[in-house]
Amino acid sequence: MKNISKSERNKLKGHKGLAVWLTGLSGAGKSTIAVELEQQLFAKNIHTYTLDGDILRTGLNKDLSFTEEARKENIRRTGEVAKLFVDSGTVVIAAFISPFANDRKIVRELLGEEFVEVFVNCPLEVCEQRDVKGLYKKARKGELKNFTGIDSPYEKPENPELTLNTDLQDLQECVQQILEFVLPKIELK
Repeated sequence: MKNISKSERNKLKGHKGLAVWLTGLSGAGKSTIAVELEQQLFAKNIHTYTLDGDILRTGLNKDLSFTEEARKENIRRTGEVAKLFVDSGTVVIAAFISPFANDRKIVRELLGEEFVEVFVNCPLEVCEQRDVKGLYKKARKGELKNFTGIDSPYEKPENPELTLNTDLQDLQECVQQILEFVLPKIELK
């Protein structure tokens, strides 16, 4: 007996697997975009799954803190999970701050051409205005340490496949931009 190949899984599902990696500051709109993108892909009969930083930190990554090393491990583990989904023929949408360029580079190398980096760009002051969880306020008061954008750096992507400016574009524009890029990449030839 032989293992089922990636191409056989893709043929069964009717499309290729892909990782759509949304990176940006807290409050930039990553999770909102991920949910809407998944809904629209799912409506097109595309097998999807969303990995969200908040969700993984309640399970798989709950043992990790927010130190630089723990953040690196969070992204490493997430990249490995994303690879498993992609290998299964699923379009995985990963919504993570993923603040360090080198960590995103490692995930890109792991997934190769099956990785699409989407920079969800939004000015810090707009992200702070959108702060529904009150995290920026806590960080500014010193109650929350190692918070990206306040006392921990965010390294903007240098060459993402897509940049969304969520302070200027609405949700539907952002999702449409991703769909126009992603759909041709997952088509079976």
